[in-house]
Amino acid sequence: MPMTLFIAICDDEKRISADLENILIDILYRLNVKYEIDIYFSGEELCKKMESGSHYNLIFLDIEFAQNDLSGVAVGRLIRDVYNNNMVSIIYMSWEMKYSMQLFSVRPFDFLIKPLNHGVVEEAVKKYVKIAEIGVKDFTYKKGHDIYKVPVKDIVYLQGVKRKIILHLISGRKEEFYGTMKDLYEEQLQRYDFIYIHASFMVNYDFVAEAKYDHMILSHGKILPISQPKRVDVRKTFHDILKKRGV
Repeated sequence: MPMTLFIAICDDEKRISADLENILIDILYRLNVKYEIDIYFSGEELCKKMESGSHYNLIFLDIEFAQNDLSGVAVGRLIRDVYNNNMVSIIYMSWEMKYSMQLFSVRPFDFLIKPLNHGVVEEAVKKYVKIAEIGVKDFTYKKGHDIYKVPVKDIVYLQGVKRKIILHLISGRKEEFYGTMKDLYEEQLQRYDFIYIHASFMVNYDFVAEAKYDHMILSHGKILPISQPKRVDVRKTFHDILKKRGV
């Protein structure tokens, strides 16, 4: 978990925003989590703030705004595709279920149906806290007799070349060491929502922009193949991750 949890609420229904803020204050106080909460009443307002450099760990985002305002889906796509922010977790809110399938491309953390109640919000927040704690775990590897660590959340994908493993990190940096993809997946990365898509590639779910039948497109545009023998397992793994995250 970050030292302070930075949260944005973006909803043009002021009563819902105020009620949600009060619910979050109660939940986070009881979880002993430090927090800061900002409230926005339009998608444009939130986007301008993020363009200026504001950072959030968690966003509660309405899908339907007043006429002529950006939709919540459009805001999510801007966050993912234009601002290249794949780390913020987005919880969508709506009065209707019909939007849920439109949200896959922006990789939401959760989808809540209004009216919101304390129990539903608490379940989502606790799930986020649990996953965020996982996110600060380290991936360990050896070079010779030396042991190195990198945060799991900084790994975009792994590439296997014979016995050599290449870590591709969010910073653009690469780390190389010897090992096997299968062992790394089973011993460390499977539980952190990595997807083993090919004998030579393993990807971090949080950096997947699009999942096609035979390839994946990562958030920075990299295209990686899904091997034919792994396609059924990849679809199942994706389904399991979505189910675990409540999407």
